[in-house]
Amino acid sequence: MGALAVLTAWAPFAGPDQLSALAVVGSGIIGYTGYRLAVALGAVAHGAAMARPAAARRVRQEYRLQSRSWLEIRAGEHLRWIPVYFTPALVGFTGGTAEFDGDRIFLRETGPNRAPSESAPGSPNFLADGGLYVLPAGRVRSQEPSGRLLDNPSRRDAATEERACAAAKFPRRLLLDAQSVVAAPFIGLLWVYTAGGGLPAFTGAACVAAAAAIWLCAIRGSDPS
Repeated sequence: MGALAVLTAWAPFAGPDQLSALAVVGSGIIGYTGYRLAVALGAVAHGAAMARPAAARRVRQEYRLQSRSWLEIRAGEHLRWIPVYFTPALVGFTGGTAEFDGDRIFLRETGPNRAPSESAPGSPNFLADGGLYVLPAGRVRSQEPSGRLLDNPSRRDAATEERACAAAKFPRRLLLDAQSVVAAPFIGLLWVYTAGGGLPAFTGAACVAAAAAIWLCAIRGSDPS
């Protein structure tokens, strides 16, 4: 919504060419957001559904300016990875099983580190029996994600809850997503070079590019942990 608000705010000051560009960007934002929501809510299949529970662990991907949470799912001898939207409960997930109900994903810890249901009272992601409900942020893949993959700790420590609370704070998430705005001034310069308009056009194009970059990081499932 923030990106669309920025586009709407600049629309009264835009010329015909700029209005066309804003319409294209706005249509792209609405369309891609709709697709991501459809995948997350199960309206579009993510391709990872299985008939029986499979071993799963959470890994965090660091690639360029990108950070995302992935589930590494082992089915027999095969490994598959699916991106999931970050929730603070993932910080303390020490590994267990993934269960699939249609296109919904439920994680359950196994062994002595299993989290009791009261470990996150009021959390919409926790089930009554201590399981964790996560939303897919894309389709499953059979190749390991690019970049550096960081494993979750195999045991919780005293700082786990503190790290989870820190990662859930909005300023931290915004700071992570805002790293991608470094390209916005260059997009503004490119617009002025191709379409003209001087400083006002540069400012508008840079603001729109920055808002779109932050939106793209968020909708793809950035991980601030």
